[in-house]
Order: sequence, then C-alpha cells, then structure tokens
Amino acid sequence: MLSFKIVYFFQAGIGILANVFLLGFHIITFHQVHRPRPIDITTCKLAFVHLVMLFATMNILSTDMMNSLNFPNELKCKLVLYIIRVTRELSISTTCLLSIVQVITISPSSFYLSRFKHKLTNYIIIAFFCLWSLNLSSNSYMIIYTVVHSNRSNLLNVNKYCSLSSMNSIIMVLFLTLSLFQKAFFIGMMLLCSMYMVVFLCSHQRKSEYLHSMSISPRISPAKRATHTVLLLMSIFVIMYCVDITISSVSTALWKYDPVILGIQSLVENVYATVSPLVFISSDKRIIGLLQNVIDMLKSQQIDA
Repeated sequence: MLSFKIVYFFQAGIGILANVFLLGFHIITFHQVHRPRPIDITTCKLAFVHLVMLFATMNILSTDMMNSLNFPNELKCKLVLYIIRVTRELSISTTCLLSIVQVITISPSSFYLSRFKHKLTNYIIIAFFCLWSLNLSSNSYMIIYTVVHSNRSNLLNVNKYCSLSSMNSIIMVLFLTLSLFQKAFFIGMMLLCSMYMVVFLCSHQRKSEYLHSMSISPRISPAKRATHTVLLLMSIFVIMYCVDITISSVSTALWKYDPVILGIQSLVENVYATVSPLVFISSDKRIIGLLQNVIDMLKSQQIDA
C-alpha cells in the first residue's frame, strides 16, 4: 500500500500543480482583457473543480490529513466524501458544458445555436449556477448516509475510513435513477456535440485541401485547434469513465473494503483531473509562448552568468 500511495500522491501532485498553473494563468488573463473568451471561463471553472477534487481525494487517503481536520470523525467523512462526489459530478457536467460552448463558438451564422454567441458569457454564468445547484442537491444523500467505517455488515465500505449505511430501497432507487439520468444526459450531450465537431473538422479539412490545391498555405485556425482539444478531452473522459464504472461495479459486488480495487479506482478517477489541464496547457499558444519566453529568459541569464 505504501507504493500505491507514492504513485497516487505523485499523480495528484502533478494534477494539482497543472490545475493551479492553468487556473492562475486564466485569472491573470481575465484581469488583462475586457471580454474573456467563453471557453476560457469554462476551462477556468473546470480547473477549479479538479483542484478541489484532487485535494479532497488526497485528504481521504491520508491518515495525517484526516486527523488534521478538527472535526468529529463522522463529520470528516461526510464532508470529504460529499465534496468528492459533488466535484466528480461537476467534472462531467462542466466537460459537457465545455463541449456545448465550443459547438456554439464554431457554429456558422446560419446555425440555430449561433444566436447565443453574443450573450454566451452571461449564459455560461447562469449554467454554472444551475450545475452547482443541481449537483449540491442531488448528492445531499452522501451527508445523511455517510458514517465512520465499522464492522457492521450492512455498510458499503467506500474507503479505509468511511462507509455508506444502508438506505430505504425507494430512496435508493430514486437517487440511483436521478444519478443515472443525470450522467446519461451529460454523456449524451457530449456525444451529440462530438458528432457536430467531427462534421465541422471534416468540412474544415476539405476547405484546407482546396486551399492547398490553389497553392494557398492553409493555417490552423484557433477554432479548429480548440475543437481538437475539446474532442481529445471528451475522448479521455469517456474512456476513463467506462473504466471507472467497471471497477465500481466490481467493488459494489464485493460489498467490502478491498484496498487494491479501491486504490486502482481512485487512480482511474483522477486521471482526467490530472491530464485535462496538461492538454489545455499544451494546446494553448498563449501558454506555450509564455513558457518559451521564460525558458529563453533563463537561458540568457545563464549565458550572462
């Protein structure tokens, strides 16, 4: 388990540093521009959600961190597991929102959604409020049914410290149905947006080939670059989500605390939160230019020294 913790904290450390850098870059950028791009606002919110998620999951895996919280043990479990569940739901909903924002951004003037372009920032703020309200309320059962781990047989062990107590079958079906409907809706929207963006990229590719045949050097537009980024992120998310569901099903079927399975699940769940900021950073020409300037400055200082 020690080697697993080393791997886990290494992964979380990279994710935290990348998300802090991405979040800080966009906050500074927002102060410099009068109208930030809608996709930058959504990216900033996604980085914040992933940052909170990684800190919370590190907390639940560390005995020292759990003991450092000056709350009763059961309140610690309720608080941390609730934050983890809410941030995971916000991750999928914000990724879905990111794909919708990109579809609206690249849509031509003849497309129905193009009429939302001019007030897209205002709609994003409203969407943020709705998503936070939805996820905070739909996961409220975690506060009620989370308890400290014990040897009782009617508990579903979430990790080494915390468990979920059994709930009324009607309530369980209600929350399960709501959760499945919510996830199905967001994933369905992402798939629809993906289909549209693939069509957009194919159309853009045909135009690029035509320009190339006319001896005009085609350039990769910012819209095309951003579309590639969003498609890559959605692909990573869907793959990791399918793997997570498989592991979660095995864990639920065992109905007991298995540190190996739950450890692997924690690593898989945090892959997207760790990789997504790296994808944003590597695909943003502004960040690449900033990092290149810093590297050139350091090289010049070494030469002068």
